[in-house]
Amino acid sequence: MNGSTLAVVFLAMLAVGGVAYALLYPLLSGEKRAEKRRRDFAGPVTARGVDREAQARTKRGQIAQSLKEIEHRENDRSKLTLEARIAQAGLGWTRQKYYLVSAATAAVTGLLFWLGSSNAILGAAGLFIGGFGLPAWFLKRCRNKRLKRFGIEFPNALDIIVRGIKAGLPVNDCLRIIASEAAEPVRSEFRQIVETQTLGLPLADAVGKLHERMPCAEANFFGIVIAIQQKTGGNLSETLANLSRVLRERRKMRDKIQAVSMEAKASAAIIGALPPTVAFLVYLTTPRYIELLWLTQMGKLAMVACGIWMMIGVLIMRKMINFDI
Repeated sequence: MNGSTLAVVFLAMLAVGGVAYALLYPLLSGEKRAEKRRRDFAGPVTARGVDREAQARTKRGQIAQSLKEIEHRENDRSKLTLEARIAQAGLGWTRQKYYLVSAATAAVTGLLFWLGSSNAILGAAGLFIGGFGLPAWFLKRCRNKRLKRFGIEFPNALDIIVRGIKAGLPVNDCLRIIASEAAEPVRSEFRQIVETQTLGLPLADAVGKLHERMPCAEANFFGIVIAIQQKTGGNLSETLANLSRVLRERRKMRDKIQAVSMEAKASAAIIGALPPTVAFLVYLTTPRYIELLWLTQMGKLAMVACGIWMMIGVLIMRKMINFDI
């Protein structure tokens, strides 16, 4: 037997041995049994993981359903009645009293415009401004001031609920403490929540009505947290503590932006007041020079055009320096 034949036989035996080793080693070394034990052990864990995933999916579905219900409720609230606007402003007026105040302001404003200009058209404009503009502006101003006071005091109310829950008090007792000890308007709003619960309304629905009376982000967040917690459970004290921290940070950010934008607001006020101030000073020095603006037809048209352009510029500057947080 020559050398080439021996080499072929040796290589064939080596190949057969390698194949046998690859096939028989897992059985001889116990690797198959170890793999089987790992699968048996991992089977229940995988099942538990699937159960946890199903529970998480169910919880996400419940949260999404709660958010959809809240969104539908917000869409239903989009059209406010006069009574709702008066309640949001914190005024104890009735519809009849509002109409009487509007008629009185319309009469006074129209009379002042007519006496100041001796023009019936300006008198009619004064009637319109006093009857429709001033009362609506007054309601909006009172509403904004009340919402601002509510936003400042509301995080303190949340802290009371958090500390009460951690101390072992029920949520209803915490709400009663706020309804008797907090500052206005938080105290009166939480008193209405407590009274609504006394009539048998669930907590989530009672808190959800808070946003109808106080249309601000703070009340909306609070209603969403309570509605989700009532349906899905969870640590309410931790959630409300996080909400309180977020509201305080939003307040800090709003104050910081207001401080930074004060320079721009001052510049806008100076630019807006400059034309009428210059016109008044010119009238004091040379009245016959500027009287042409309201004595001639061309001057009146120029004043109307300048007033329109001034109003557009003021609105653009107001849009540029006002920020919503």
